[in-house]
Amino acid sequence: MNAPTVPSRGRAGSAAAADRHAAELRSGERFAFGANWRRFLDDLAPARIDAAAQSLQQMLGVATLAGRTFLDVGSGSGLFSLAAWRLGARVRSFDYDPESVACTRELRHRHADDDPGWVIDRGSILDEAFTAALGRFDVVYAWGSLHHTGEMWRAIERSAALVAPSGRHFLAIYNDQGWRSSAWRGVKRVYVASAAGRWVVSAAVVPVFWLREQAARLLGRRRDAARRRGMSAARDWTDWLGGYPFEVATPDAVVAFHEARGFRLERSVTTPRLGCNQFVFVHARA
Repeated sequence: MNAPTVPSRGRAGSAAAADRHAAELRSGERFAFGANWRRFLDDLAPARIDAAAQSLQQMLGVATLAGRTFLDVGSGSGLFSLAAWRLGARVRSFDYDPESVACTRELRHRHADDDPGWVIDRGSILDEAFTAALGRFDVVYAWGSLHHTGEMWRAIERSAALVAPSGRHFLAIYNDQGWRSSAWRGVKRVYVASAAGRWVVSAAVVPVFWLREQAARLLGRRRDAARRRGMSAARDWTDWLGGYPFEVATPDAVVAFHEARGFRLERSVTTPRLGCNQFVFVHARA
């Protein structure tokens, strides 16, 4: 199907959204995701792009996305928008964080020669006027973004509503670990609250992450889930520590939510620990 062009919301609307985002960063209500992704782009080797494309092929069960439309909800670095474009999709990307939008545009400029078949916008999945103008897509991709909105279930519903008939909703949501998840929410709140909080949390936790990584390497059990998606362990650590707002859900809750809205689970990869559960749902209703 063809994804319609989103009408411009104008400079006033964009400026207001930028002001809200800046205020949230200053008040410690939100992590600077885009600044973290900017550093990721400094070390984006071709092998990472290939790994990202392969992960899409594996989870979606396709060799190509040629002739399909792909919506990247919360595009972050832009890596998976680029991967989808390389697989032949017509891509639309958007993010609430202006630096993430800039990262995505940088990747399009570097690797896609600013192809008009890849459109990038600033917007929020919670902005109903914005999402209503997007249309519907063959693949709606929301990996690790919806649980950082502050209104996760509404964000999931808005994202699912953008899936075309027989299309796929590919999302990843943090696993609900009960008190452990609550504890991590507190750690993340400290991290985003101040520079001192960031220093304390990083000093306490990053060495633990590093030692676990080295121990796994020595034992031949590399903790390489991030690498299989083309991501960076160091950037993922920072994203994990600072990723606030932060919400979680059990796999059963995510599946039930989608089934009630006419979706069927096609594929999932879940974890018994902290981390993201991945799901691909097929829109079963016309």
